Amino acid sequence: MTAITVRALGDGDWQVYRDIRLEALKESPDAFAASADQEQGFDEDLWRKRVTRSRRLVAEQDGAPVGVVSVGSVDEQERVVQLFGLWVSPQLRGQGVAWKLVEAGVENARQDEQKYVLYWVGTDNGRAVAFASSFGFRPTDSRRPMREQDASDDEDDDNLEMAMVFPLGSDPGAVPSSVLS
Repeated sequence: MTAITVRALGDGDWQVYRDIRLEALKESPDAFAASADQEQGFDEDLWRKRVTRSRRLVAEQDGAPVGVVSVGSVDEQERVVQLFGLWVSPQLRGQGVAWKLVEAGVENARQDEQKYVLYWVGTDNGRAVAFASSFGFRPTDSRRPMREQDASDDEDDDNLEMAMVFPLGSDPGAVPSSVLS
């Protein structure tokens, strides 16, 4: 396998982000709250805003995007960011690409002097829970509906995601409850 590199997308990379995001939505529609149909019609201005609204990290192999994750602020006062939108091209799954993306996201958070990284994972997605746990994320009791339109169906475990947390500070046991609400 050719080396995988990870880089942050800049203002001029909105098309790279658009293309990998739409590919992710088409290939793994159940993994995201949005759909390819919803986002396909977004105009250039919206994509330009989206690429800068959060830090977008892309994994590349031979210059071609093969994975993506976003890092966004959750609580500036508590110094918390979250990873979201993680996706890896199916032919490269299980080969360390997701690990490199999450590692880059955590390192970005550490450089930005954050205290915690949250990662919301579907409660029925054993592979994702195992992956996050092996990286060092810890499960919490915090749950939320995966899709807003399904929020009334609180009893459906297939629709829930849980917050997993990766502490970056010196006290890995201290996670303020405000971070998880």
